[in-house]
Amino acid sequence: MQYRAFGKLDWRPSALGFGAMRLPVTNGDLGQIDEAEATRMVRAAIDGGINYLDTAYPYHRETSESFLGRALKDGYRERVKLATKLPCWLVKKPADFGRYLDEQLARLDTPRIDFYLLHGLNSTRWPAMRDLGVLDWAEKAMVAGRIGHLGFSFHDTYETFQEIVDAYDGWAFCQIQYNYLDEEHQAGTRGLKYAADKGLGVVVMEPLRGGLLAGNAGQHQGRGVPAPIRALWDTAPVKRGPAEWALQWVWNQPEVSLILSGMSTLAQVQENLASASRSAPGLLTAAELALVARVCEMYRQLAPIPCTDCKYCLPCPNGVNIPHVFDVYNQAMMFEAPEHARFVYANWVPEAERGDKCIACGECETKCPQHIAIIEWLEKADRYLTAG
Repeated sequence: MQYRAFGKLDWRPSALGFGAMRLPVTNGDLGQIDEAEATRMVRAAIDGGINYLDTAYPYHRETSESFLGRALKDGYRERVKLATKLPCWLVKKPADFGRYLDEQLARLDTPRIDFYLLHGLNSTRWPAMRDLGVLDWAEKAMVAGRIGHLGFSFHDTYETFQEIVDAYDGWAFCQIQYNYLDEEHQAGTRGLKYAADKGLGVVVMEPLRGGLLAGNAGQHQGRGVPAPIRALWDTAPVKRGPAEWALQWVWNQPEVSLILSGMSTLAQVQENLASASRSAPGLLTAAELALVARVCEMYRQLAPIPCTDCKYCLPCPNGVNIPHVFDVYNQAMMFEAPEHARFVYANWVPEAERGDKCIACGECETKCPQHIAIIEWLEKADRYLTAG
C-alpha cells in the first residue's frame, strides 16, 4: 500500500480508502447487507493496508454504520481512522447536532469518530448549518474528544465550494467528486488545488463515477465499456483496465490525499489494493495523460445532445430542469447504462423537473447558444428514461 499526505495533519492515509456505501446485499435489498461477505471485504482491505473507512448516516438505508461497528471488532477498529457524516438535511435545531452524533457513536460502537463530515454541503445546506451554530458545536465536540477532525463533503459549484472553504479556518479536510470526466464539474480541479493550497486534506469520491468508468454501475449494471473507449485504451503500451486508468489518473494528482472506492465484491477489493500499490503522484507520462484526454473527448462525442450545461435555457417557465434531464440521458448513451440512468431519473430528478412537464412554449430554444432542438430532445429523453 502507498501512503500520502493529508493536508496539515501529521498522519498519512492509505492511497485507497474503503467507502461503505456499495456493500454486497442479499435479495437485492440495500438495507440487507451481506454481513459475512462484507466483513471479509472490510477486514481484507485493512489487512491489505487500508487505514481509512468512510460511511454515513443514510448509507444502506441506515444500516452501514451499525454494520461497521460489528465488522471492526477483533482489533480492527484500532487499525483504522473512521469517517462518517452528519445528516445535515435532517437537522432542524441545534440540539439535533448532538443527538445524531450520539446515535452514530452508538451505531459504530466507538467513543470517537476520527473524521466527521458535514454531509453534502451546497449553497442552501451550508448557510442553514452555519446559522444553526454547527461550527461552535463541532469545536466543543472536538475538545470533548468525540470528534477528531471536522470536514465536509460537497456537491455544488466551485464558487460555493470556495465560499465554504474560506468560511472556517478549522476545516481539516473535504470530500469532493472528482474523476477525469469531472475536472470542471462541481469543485473540480480548481477546487482540489484550492483546498490543498489552504492545507486541507482532500478525499476523492466517485473516481469511477459510480462504476460507470469501469463499465458497470453498481446495483444497476451497464453493458460494459463502449467499444470506441475500449479501442482507445487498447492503444496504450502499458496495459491497464478501465477502472485502473481512472483510479491512476486521480492518484496522479499530488493534491489528492486518498481515493474512496465503494467496493461490492472481494475481487474488487483485491483489484483496487493492487492498483493502489502501483500508484504515485506524477506516475502517468505525458503520453498517457494525452490518452486519458482522448478517452474523455470520445465519451463526450458519444453524448448525443450537445448540451454544455451553460443554463442559458433556465429558468424554464414550467420548471423543467433541462440540463439535468439532458445529462442523465447523455450518460445513458455515453456509458451504455440505460438501467442506471433510469434509476437516477426516477430517484434523483424530481417529478416536477422532468421532461414530460415541458409545454413546448419554445422559450428555451430561443436562448440556447448550441441551437439544440430542446423540445424534441426533452420528449425523447423522458420517453427513454421512463421506459421499462
